[in-house]
Amino acid sequence: MYVRGSIDELQVKLADLLDAFLASAERAGNAAMPAYTHLQKAEPVLVAHWLLAYVEMFTRDSERLADCRKRVNLCPLGSGAVAGTTIALDRRAMTAELGFDAPTANSVDATSDRDFVLEFVTHLSLQGVHLSRWAEEMILFSTQEFGFLRLPEAYSTGSSAMPQKKNPDLLELVRGKAGRVAGSATTLLMSVKGLPLAYNKDLQETQEPLFDASETSLTMLPLVTGWMRAVEFEFEHMQMATQSGFMNAWAAATYLVERGVPFRLAHEQVGKAVVFCVEKGCELRDLSLEQLRQFSPLIEADFHSRLELDAVLAIHDVVGGTAPGRVKQAISDARQRVAAMRGVAHAHA
Repeated sequence: MYVRGSIDELQVKLADLLDAFLASAERAGNAAMPAYTHLQKAEPVLVAHWLLAYVEMFTRDSERLADCRKRVNLCPLGSGAVAGTTIALDRRAMTAELGFDAPTANSVDATSDRDFVLEFVTHLSLQGVHLSRWAEEMILFSTQEFGFLRLPEAYSTGSSAMPQKKNPDLLELVRGKAGRVAGSATTLLMSVKGLPLAYNKDLQETQEPLFDASETSLTMLPLVTGWMRAVEFEFEHMQMATQSGFMNAWAAATYLVERGVPFRLAHEQVGKAVVFCVEKGCELRDLSLEQLRQFSPLIEADFHSRLELDAVLAIHDVVGGTAPGRVKQAISDARQRVAAMRGVAHAHA
């Protein structure tokens, strides 16, 4: 019953967090930013598209908890010490009265089962991983080197020695708490891994990590939601960062592919153009048509327009892509999923 109640409360808090991400995505509009692979600039994406990546992560967390709840919601009452009670109880009536879906099917299993605890806390540890990844990226993007966001005052502190510093306290604590929850999952696994059927006193050790992981997660989520509602993204600076680093190189290769060049050759030709630009200290858009044609005679005057940010974003026009129309639809779809999630959570409350 404790795990079931925690899941229901977590679902509401996850819906609040997802609403905060979606509100930020809507405020971002068509502002763009660099997307990174290997922590190197890769391609431009809409800021909203980047934020929606976290929406997907936390939506999966919610779905896992909903699935876990199905296995949690079985009633063990009437199992006795190991063989079943000797009193003629109506187990189905008790189950219905307490809001469970069904009674457990086997008394030996019911008296020793902690799978529902293991599954729940394991899901919390994965949710913690997602929170930790989010926190780390926000820490990076708040540095002067990136400058993509301003840390909210209410969730930050100054340095004890350096007057100019603003430290990302909440974000660092979220990273640390994620490790704590993962530690609880490991403790639970080690507590039950060698236990014969049925009940053993070792199972008392499963309660503390359960309570700690649940309370830690329930405490973290509202704070992360508050942080997301308070943060200010530097949209202009984020978009400026898309103007360097050859982030339109794939678009340039796509231009050649559309003219019949095999991608491996288009990749090579644009790569040589990038090397040329590095040596010259310029970007692809700065090369003249004559300079560009030394790498491919198929490049025409319209090539430069295909390197513009709007055009680069627009070519990713697939479901799940960063083309503005696709992102707008993705936000709408996510809104519907969150509303459905919140409806189910309130129905269980």
